[in-house]
This record gives sequence, C-alpha cells and structure tokens, in this order.
Amino acid sequence: MKMTIVALTTTLNRCTLAWIFFLSGNLLAWAADDPPLPAGYKLVWSESFDAPAALENFEFSDPKAWRWSAEGKSGGALELFQQSKYETKYRSPFNMAMLAAKRCGDFVLELDMKQTGKEYGHRDMCVYFHFQSPTRYYYTHLATTPDPNAHNIFIVNEAPRKSFAPISSKGIDWGSDWKHVRVARQGDDIRVYYQDMSQPVLQAKHSDLHEGYIGFGSFDDTGMIDNVRLWSVQATEGKKPLFPR
Repeated sequence: MKMTIVALTTTLNRCTLAWIFFLSGNLLAWAADDPPLPAGYKLVWSESFDAPAALENFEFSDPKAWRWSAEGKSGGALELFQQSKYETKYRSPFNMAMLAAKRCGDFVLELDMKQTGKEYGHRDMCVYFHFQSPTRYYYTHLATTPDPNAHNIFIVNEAPRKSFAPISSKGIDWGSDWKHVRVARQGDDIRVYYQDMSQPVLQAKHSDLHEGYIGFGSFDDTGMIDNVRLWSVQATEGKKPLFPR
C-alpha cells in the first residue's frame, strides 16, 4: 500500500511539473510575440469595466449612446449600443468615448474590442489618440475593406478627416468575437496591431500632434470595449469638458 501511494505521488508530481513547463512555454511564446515596451514606459491607466462607476472617467460625444454592460470579455464592458446624436463640424467619427482622466504624449495602448454591427465594407471600430479638441486629433479606423476612407490612420485637424497611411492590401475580419488591438505612438511613428501583436496591420509617420487624450468608439457602427491598458513615459491629469455642450 505504501509503495502504491509513493508511486502515485511520483506520477502526480511528474504530471504537475509537465503541466507547469507546458504553461511556461506557452507564456514565453506569447511574450516573445508581444512587442516590448519602450524604455521608461510605465502603466499610467488601466480599466476592466467591472463596475458601472468605471464610466465616470470618460466623456462621450453623446452620453445616451453609451452604457455599462455586464457582458464583457472578462466581467463588464463599455458598450456603444446605438448611434450618437452628435454633429461634427467636419467629416469625422460620431461615436466617441474619451478617457478624460488622463492625457499623455508617446504611448502604447492595448485593449479588447468587439464589433456588434452588421457586416459591410466599412464595418469598423476606432481608437482615438492625441485628442486636443473635437476638431483636432488622430484616429485609427479598423475596417473590413481598405480604401482612402476606411481601414487607415487619419488626422482631423480643423478640416475633414484625412488618411495618411498606405492603403493596405486587405482589411480585417471583426467576426462576432472579441479581438485584441494595440496602438503605439513613439516620436512620429504610429503602429496599429490587430490580433497578431508581432506585426502591425497599419503603420505610418506623422508629426502634427504629439500630446492629448485617448479614446475609443466607431465612425458610425456599434461595439464594446474591455481590458484597457495604457503605458506612457509621462501622463498628466485630464479634465472635462472635452466636448462643448
């Protein structure tokens, strides 16, 4: 009986070690595919939207179009559930949730996004950055079909939005599940990653704006946001209002 227990314990220990090595190998492989953070960057803000109070850190182009949802990727989520009744001065996105608590310069942003609209060429979700006013900011538009007005990186600078990245050979497939997105800005370099964190789907250089707020949303669709992390060398406290009422 004693020998049987010893043998069983040895077998279990071997299985446990094998499982640990398996998990470690997979974690190391995942880390190897994840672009490293630039030197000096630190986590300046994160949000998992596990409670409705998380929305207090945001300002919305139309607060009635946004709500807290219990159906996040892990816990709750920020949900754009209907079109914003928001008029833009220039042709630019309508649905905006801006993180009013922080503003920063160079940054790395990671988040999970879920598109909940119908499938069509411009089906999109957006990430806004270096937002200085509703008529002055950058955004990346991740969509099904690339063209001069979709699936690109844009600037709104006291004029209608204008793309400046090379038009990609293919767009993305939002499907019906959560997707992982990463946006990085360092100096004039802008890189956008979708699912595969080792290779950007969009990249370009631009020098007009280098500081401002971060935000999420869609040009004219619906979707959800969860598990946001923002790294930067330095961030300052933001303040409302960002949108004139």
